[in-house]
Amino acid sequence: MNEPMIQLLVLAGIAIFLILRLKSVLGSREGFEKPPVQQQPEAHKSRRDFEVIEGGPDHDITDHVAEDSEQAQTLTAMKRVEPGFSVTEFVQGARGAYEMIVMGFEKGNLDEIQPFLSEEVFDTFVSVVSDREDQGLSIEAEFIGVRETTLADVKFDKDSNQAEITMKFVGELTSVVRDRGGDIIEGNPNTVKRQKDSWTFARVMGKDDPNWLLVATDA
Repeated sequence: MNEPMIQLLVLAGIAIFLILRLKSVLGSREGFEKPPVQQQPEAHKSRRDFEVIEGGPDHDITDHVAEDSEQAQTLTAMKRVEPGFSVTEFVQGARGAYEMIVMGFEKGNLDEIQPFLSEEVFDTFVSVVSDREDQGLSIEAEFIGVRETTLADVKFDKDSNQAEITMKFVGELTSVVRDRGGDIIEGNPNTVKRQKDSWTFARVMGKDDPNWLLVATDA
């Protein structure tokens, strides 16, 4: 056998040896490859996470009060009576009502805000506005915005389903008081003042009427 043929056989033998070694180390792949085994625990983890979310805290509540607080338990009881009740929507509505009621009171437009007030609060507002008019005083006000809105307290009577939610607001507005002659006797139209209020809204849960009434005010 000549020398070139011997060299060719040696090279072929080396090639076969290397191919067999590579197959033993890397393995062979045929057809569609299944996902790696290590990905399976991730799938199980996802299912567990989903179960935790489903059975976890109600973020509509915990976004506004502490999860383990008495307020959270009270809000949960209210939702059992009225599952469609949304704390977030209530807070947003209370924020809008705050601006509307403040401006209605400042300008003396009580008829516009009467549907949102309890009889007692409305009578108090009427008395204050009447005294103001008797003295010949008028108020010019501009609402700037609500700086802070906080759900401060919740009460719920399970026998009557009467609910009360106390909100704390920090509003910003400009306000001046003028006398009969139009002269400013209090305030500055160019100065923004910060006003803090604590208001309580009430409603019977589960009733068709969704409106909350302002039942108490405390600066």
